[in-house]
Amino acid sequence: MAISRCVVFNHSLLHYHRRPPPLFSSALRSTSSSMEAPPEGYRRNVGICLINSSKKIFAASRLDIPDAWQMPQGGVDESEDPRSAAIRELREETGVRSAEIIAEVPYWLTYDFPPHVREKLRHQWGSDWKGQAQKWFLLKLTGSDEEINLLGDGTEKPEFGEWSWMSPEQVVERAVDFKKPVYKDVLTVFKPHLE
Repeated sequence: MAISRCVVFNHSLLHYHRRPPPLFSSALRSTSSSMEAPPEGYRRNVGICLINSSKKIFAASRLDIPDAWQMPQGGVDESEDPRSAAIRELREETGVRSAEIIAEVPYWLTYDFPPHVREKLRHQWGSDWKGQAQKWFLLKLTGSDEEINLLGDGTEKPEFGEWSWMSPEQVVERAVDFKKPVYKDVLTVFKPHLE
């Protein structure tokens, strides 16, 4: 049975749509991404926490928001499996093809768009979403840094200007405020893989 609860971080709501599992790697290695649907009014999205062999996290600066850094993320297409979406989004945004999924957050996390962001995206996307419901995956880069190309695979408009390998603390610190609660939660769940 699904259990919902809310936790308040910095006056923002982070919604759990399932009780978080114990923080053991076996609990994170779900064989299916087909848990219950995300809540109504939220755009289905995947987030990608890409790590290198030194367990540093890939983050990149957004071209459209000065000084805002984030982990790769993107929308899930109609009837697309979130795992497939994560691999596709990573390739589209970073050019990375050599990566393997090593863990996932087995529940959806949501964040609300601030009003000015919601209005901008309503015009850009042609739909009015409250925010995003994200399914997060931890991937390990199995290739080299030379594979990273912020022009992506050429199928989408570039989103990032610079990139860096960062500690979990740096990733949270450099994220936009409305994403920080989700980032903190994701990195807590993946912590056993980041030590």
